[in-house]
Amino acid sequence: MAATETSQPERPGLKDGVCSEFTVYTKIKPGHADALRETLAGIRNASEANRAALQQIGTLHDARHVIFDNDTRFMFASVFDGSWDTYIDDFATTVVGNNFDKVFSHSEGFPGVADPKAKEWFVAHQAPALAFISSYPELTVKQIWKNQRVSEAFQEVLDTPEFRAALDNPANAALLATPAFQKLLDEAAG
Repeated sequence: MAATETSQPERPGLKDGVCSEFTVYTKIKPGHADALRETLAGIRNASEANRAALQQIGTLHDARHVIFDNDTRFMFASVFDGSWDTYIDDFATTVVGNNFDKVFSHSEGFPGVADPKAKEWFVAHQAPALAFISSYPELTVKQIWKNQRVSEAFQEVLDTPEFRAALDNPANAALLATPAFQKLLDEAAG
């Protein structure tokens, strides 16, 4: 029996739960290292616009840009949720795609993020990790953001006089004595 074809080709990179790693190594065009540094500084300084784009995408855990080997090579490494193809496609539709074009324009042979051959170029320059471990492999970026919002809201509740009064109210004694409520208070205490 023949194997069923998938809609997306197999892509390099390791997964840990919902998290995937992506590491690309390129050759910097001769004489472009300083321009690449300037580009990266500009991206770093435009962090509000970049964070808004990352919020819109909602899958990027982290990213790093490194120039090495005496200004001749460049590494981009990231951790993301979901499929490799969706990850690249999502970046192409936001300001991050413009950043990819600016950054990788200093790398030899980069066709541009909107070019149909961009994915092939990334695959050709990707070096999958030999080991990849996430501290939270089952949590997506969106779940982490939600957990943070819930935690902040709960902390605000804990700080109110009304909550303190509820803790002292004998009518709530049964709820307060449950292991789940005790665990919640212990976790909130940190």
